[in-house]
Amino acid sequence: MDSSTAYILKVFLISGGLAVAIKYAAPYFSISASTGIALTSVWLPSVIVAIALGWRARYSNPL
Repeated sequence: MDSSTAYILKVFLISGGLAVAIKYAAPYFSISASTGIALTSVWLPSVIVAIALGWRARYSNPL
């Protein structure tokens, strides 16, 4: 199995595991519906990825 196939398989399995965890574990947590929580849940993943990519770009060696 080459590296790109293994990577895609890992992403698929992690995504599926996360989906199952959200489906079955989320009802046990009582989270009130509010605008702040909705905005945080929508924007937080994008902000985390932007920080990670910015950090990676800052410390990567230029070609």
